[in-house]
Amino acid sequence: MNILEKIIARKKEEIAERKALFPQKLLEKSLFFEGNVVSMKKYVTHPEKTGIIAEFKRRSPSKGLINGTATVEQTTIGYMQAGASALSVLTDKDFFGGSEADLGLARKFNFCPILRKDFMVDEYQIIEARSIGADCILLIAAALTPKRLNELAVFAKGLGLEVLLEVHDGEELEKSLNEHVDLVGVNNRNLKTFEVNIQTSLELVDSIPNTFTKISESGLSEPATLVQLKKAGYDGFLIGENFMKTIRPHQAAYNFMQQYRKLLAASKGQIEA
Repeated sequence: MNILEKIIARKKEEIAERKALFPQKLLEKSLFFEGNVVSMKKYVTHPEKTGIIAEFKRRSPSKGLINGTATVEQTTIGYMQAGASALSVLTDKDFFGGSEADLGLARKFNFCPILRKDFMVDEYQIIEARSIGADCILLIAAALTPKRLNELAVFAKGLGLEVLLEVHDGEELEKSLNEHVDLVGVNNRNLKTFEVNIQTSLELVDSIPNTFTKISESGLSEPATLVQLKKAGYDGFLIGENFMKTIRPHQAAYNFMQQYRKLLAASKGQIEA
């Protein structure tokens, strides 16, 4: 059993536990449940923003503890002040050290699109995402059959949420892409081996129709790489570990985004010699 299979198996147990503690009708009474959704797609493609989806992540199965001291409030506010287009918040507890409360805090302090980053396998999780203030959910092709992925995407759209489809190769893209998806993320990290290769994004970009917002995910540690990916056709970039591994993630994000803006402007000939 690989790490993804272990996570999904535990996730199904967790969902059963949460359904008993927080029935659907209780979630639907949340103040956020009927609130307006902020469009991830619009914010990521906004010309005055960086396109960066900055992630709050405490730990990961491959790296262990990444940051045990950063607070949701300071980090997410700092991300947005630095120029991020949107936020991603890990809500998986057992493998990533996150919680639904983390996303709720991020929502309390920020008006921007927030992605619930988790392993979504059940409609209950989507209802839960809506109730805690998420605007977008992640559906991972490697974790779902194409039929199940389509069903969950349809359900999410019915609740007004946007959908980010995550793929790792051309086969997943071909099988899983459907009209109910808003954004397509190419994960440069193989979830079965956790190896990272930016070439994955470069190889798949032209296979993603331009009707979808294109996101490159994982292993993005250099501003110059974002410029390369932007030229290749990507609209946005999901970055977490590169910021979170520092003592002050929001400051690291600010420095990164400032450098990215300069390099991008220079690549377009907007900076005078």
